[in-house]
Amino acid sequence: MSDRKLTTRSGQPFANNEHSLTAGERGPVLLQDYQLIEKLAHFDRERIPERVVHAKGSGAMGHFTLTKDMSAYTKADFLNGEGKVTDTFARFSSVAGEKGYPDTARDVHGFALRFYTNDGNYDIVGNNTPVFFINDPLKFPDFIHSQKREPQTGLRSDDMQWDFWANSPESLHQVTILFSDRGFPYGYPYMEGYGSHTYKWVNAKGEQFWVKYHFKTNHGVKNLSPEDATAMMAKDPDWHRHQMFDAIEEGDFPSWTMYVQIIPYEEGLNYKYDIFDVTKVVSQKDYPLIEVGQFVLDHNPGNFFRDVEQAAMSPANLVPGIEASPDKLLQGRLFSYNDTQRYRLGANYQDIPVNRPKKGVNVDTYERDGYMTTNDNGGDSVVYEPNTQGGPVEDHRGDIAGDEVSGKTGAYPAYDQDYTSQPGALYRIMSEEQKEILTQGIADSLGHVKSEENQKKEIALMKQADPDYGKRVEDKIAAIKAAEKK
Repeated sequence: MSDRKLTTRSGQPFANNEHSLTAGERGPVLLQDYQLIEKLAHFDRERIPERVVHAKGSGAMGHFTLTKDMSAYTKADFLNGEGKVTDTFARFSSVAGEKGYPDTARDVHGFALRFYTNDGNYDIVGNNTPVFFINDPLKFPDFIHSQKREPQTGLRSDDMQWDFWANSPESLHQVTILFSDRGFPYGYPYMEGYGSHTYKWVNAKGEQFWVKYHFKTNHGVKNLSPEDATAMMAKDPDWHRHQMFDAIEEGDFPSWTMYVQIIPYEEGLNYKYDIFDVTKVVSQKDYPLIEVGQFVLDHNPGNFFRDVEQAAMSPANLVPGIEASPDKLLQGRLFSYNDTQRYRLGANYQDIPVNRPKKGVNVDTYERDGYMTTNDNGGDSVVYEPNTQGGPVEDHRGDIAGDEVSGKTGAYPAYDQDYTSQPGALYRIMSEEQKEILTQGIADSLGHVKSEENQKKEIALMKQADPDYGKRVEDKIAAIKAAEKK
């Protein structure tokens, strides 16, 4: 028998955990059974709201080792000093589905990495694709609504998805990646990661550079076939979570090599594509990958809810030497990510252990109170600034380098409107097998939507990207419709 004694949350001995207090053997149950009330009340609140996007996922802990000193480009402490080791946390996820959705359904997959640096938490919150469907934050709620469930039936709908994509031509690049074999990664350790956006690095001299992050898996890229992905939905809907957890337990630690593309400040502003348009990539021929370090995930969470479900990653978690760029979608995410965590976890979500900076990093703010205040809440210290009471003062290590801005205010289209040349270039470097997987996957989905107008719009976009791309999809949809008429 265990020596541990059951108690209530307030420490009172819990004498009977199987039978409620009742008036006689048949009841009714007594309201004075405060242990029953506490147990039920806590149970009623055990499920926090799931994430609006990236609800289904998994995570693990590890470390990042800097293999190349980057002080020439950034003063960020964890990137200065070859060999420096920084603790990390990573969370991988599906984007569109809910928490119970099968892991191997076709989807973009989140790739979020936290560095517990000496200057606080730094988060890179990206995906396993280098681009995204949209480039203006005003369209983000509409895009996600189109990927969720149809309001009348409560079902996922190809009609909704393609209605949005066909009328949002900037999505073609990401759609081309999603319907390729990369839409079905074998497991989290077998997919690449990207920071997606362009960020700014600033060195100790104040020199500025634009940077894009790439994470290359050391296990090699491995994808499921559409048939195997479908079979796995029934066999093990939590396959990605199982695969990574078991691999870490067995000592087969997932690892990635971190690379960056570094773009001189002025060159970036005048590049042939707008480097702040997240629907486009920056050519690695123009700006080759530079190895920065290695990160390894070597231990699983001790408690999934505590360490993973309550993790709150945000692109607004920046450190001195790394700044946001004018990327419009990034600008929207800087607000939205923290705001959704305040709704999901409460105003004090950053006090949860997985979200706190590493031990020894000073946290001293004028923020007070709110649900679940579990720290000293500032004690008796002053709660306003400026003051003469010894409160915390500004730390100018956090000053930003700044960018020049000008122009007339207005609701402008995001960036240039060439949304087909890069998807076309991507299509042309695919193998014949990859082209068949891509076009068949699109046809199997687009071919069953109700709107022929949307089919024609999407095929026209694909033909602009590459005539063969659109023609293959068109022919496959025609074959599907002919077979259905028989």
